[in-house]
Amino acid sequence: MKKWLNYLPTIFIITIVFSLFMYSTQGSVNHMNYTQFQQAAQDATFKNATIDIQDTVLKVEGTYTKDGKPTSFNVIIPNTEENLEWVSDQVREDGGTVTITDPDSGALWATILGQLLPLGLIAVFFYFMFAHMGGGGNNKAFEFAKSKARVETNVKTRFKDVAGCDEEKEEVKEIIDYLRSPQKFTDMGAHIPKGILMVGPPGTGKTLLAKAVAGEANVPFFSISGSDFVEMFVGTGASRVRDMFKTAAKNAPCIVFIDEIDAVGRQRGAGMGGGNDEREQTLNQLLVEMDGMTDNNGIVIVAATNRPDVLDPALMRSGRFDRRVTVNLPDVKGRKEILQVHARNKHLAPSISLEGLARRTPGFSGADLANVLNEGAILAVRNKEKVITQDDLDEAIDRVMMGPAKKSKKYTDKDKWLVSYHEAGHAVIGLKLDDADIVQKVTIIPRGDAGGYNLMMPKEEKYFNRKSELIAQITGLLGGRTAEELVFGEISAGAVNDIEKLTSIAKNMVRVYGMSSLGPIQYADPQGNVFLGRDYTKGSDYSAGVATEIDREVRSIIDDCHTMARKILTENRNLLDLIAHSLYEHETLTNEEITNLMNYGQLTDPNAPALPEPKKDEPQKTQLDLSKDEPDGQNKSSDSSEKPSLPDVPAPEMDRKSLDDAMNELSRRD
Repeated sequence: MKKWLNYLPTIFIITIVFSLFMYSTQGSVNHMNYTQFQQAAQDATFKNATIDIQDTVLKVEGTYTKDGKPTSFNVIIPNTEENLEWVSDQVREDGGTVTITDPDSGALWATILGQLLPLGLIAVFFYFMFAHMGGGGNNKAFEFAKSKARVETNVKTRFKDVAGCDEEKEEVKEIIDYLRSPQKFTDMGAHIPKGILMVGPPGTGKTLLAKAVAGEANVPFFSISGSDFVEMFVGTGASRVRDMFKTAAKNAPCIVFIDEIDAVGRQRGAGMGGGNDEREQTLNQLLVEMDGMTDNNGIVIVAATNRPDVLDPALMRSGRFDRRVTVNLPDVKGRKEILQVHARNKHLAPSISLEGLARRTPGFSGADLANVLNEGAILAVRNKEKVITQDDLDEAIDRVMMGPAKKSKKYTDKDKWLVSYHEAGHAVIGLKLDDADIVQKVTIIPRGDAGGYNLMMPKEEKYFNRKSELIAQITGLLGGRTAEELVFGEISAGAVNDIEKLTSIAKNMVRVYGMSSLGPIQYADPQGNVFLGRDYTKGSDYSAGVATEIDREVRSIIDDCHTMARKILTENRNLLDLIAHSLYEHETLTNEEITNLMNYGQLTDPNAPALPEPKKDEPQKTQLDLSKDEPDGQNKSSDSSEKPSLPDVPAPEMDRKSLDDAMNELSRRD
């Protein structure tokens, strides 16, 4: 059928050309009336004539010759015996032939069909043109209320493709057993949950887990988004819900997956100005359909959301979504398993450790980890490498966290020193404060909106933070701003993101966690949301005097952390200067290099085995050498090879002697 539709425009054009040709042919015929025909009969010689006898008239067509020129003619005259005999005699006298047609021979139908055929083809052409406008007919009125659920009958996803959520798999294994053999549940008098609600942050694999359940059970998988139900036309969403459950019942056993159910399942009657009537009608129909589902009918509703706090209580009660499965961010073991799944088709270098990569990515979801490996593969192709190297994955982690590096953005010399000391301040706090996170990487290369950043990882996976750890986080965030105050005597706007984070932590300590002198009292509702109508007209739960005390406690926590940060940086000023100089020269320092700076005063470990000599044409990596102070301000090695100079820091007490003393003191401590 589609092949013929492709030829329809060609057929239409041919029909138009044929009609125009027939019209032009008919235009050369001499149409005469009865009087003109009588006059022409006196002067012309008839060659032939065809007489079509109708009820009241005679239709005469033929040719005649006048002045040696042949001409076609047609004329309609009254149907009488005298006219019929006259026309016949006139033609025969001129030597022409006369043909009389039978009125019942069917020529009338041929004439009618000849006239209607072009009109019919034109009508068919425009019908298909309008029918296929709007993307193949998806916007037809009679299909508007149909469900938009997409059906997969042969799902290839299995549990082996889902990693990092072993406990969640155990929660849904009964669903697989039920869909495979529901009789054993019926015999025991048990009924499977009608609905399963999967809750968790974005990218943790909720959709993938639901698809894996359908794949393991080998049943059809209906997937639809919550926003597909809601339309601007009244009753459309409810109609689509009815159609979806009707279609699912015909394909039972099956799984119906509703992604982002909060789009249709929000609380009814909430929000400023009332609720959305169409959305609430859709939700009511969904509740009714789930109540109407009989036990063990072979349909399992699986929904996913990252906002369970906004769902309607009627949707969450037993008998509808009976079971809630929380899909959390993976731990280090789960991240390693996820990396192994996504690394199946990746060409990784033999030296790459997925376990080490998993330890470097705390807080990453499964989607983030897949993106890291994909970005690493893209960088390897861009660099024309045969395998994905560790440098590619390091850059991929930075790109996922902060965005691509802006290497074309150039600092002024003063700004570069400022950023170097800012990031060095964060690093020193992380090294010297016990409860602070471990510094993994420091760079002053701009990424995203940040002029530089510290990659700091916790020493171990935590499910909750102690007060001392929150204090250490605030102190670490104040390290950059405090370093600017200590070295330059002024502050910049580069710490705006740090201030935002530490303020949020301090407020939560006082208002939510009860970690202040105000005691274990919560002065904030963490679930309050103006768009749900929960606290739009509701005032605060505490007086103005308590609000003043809260502000005082928040300020006290931040001031104490600021004092601690200044003390640590003052006591370790030499290490701060050393890391800042190294950052200024090399722009990026790893955890190993920072540790070497703290322990040995240089980027490399002097006790490490010597590396093989590089080839003559291979450039050597320049190391920071502060052992000699040349008169011209440049360091030169014994073979007189030039090394890049270190500009003087525009800060007091910053000279080569202080740096030499710093290295000597650090060596004595070791």
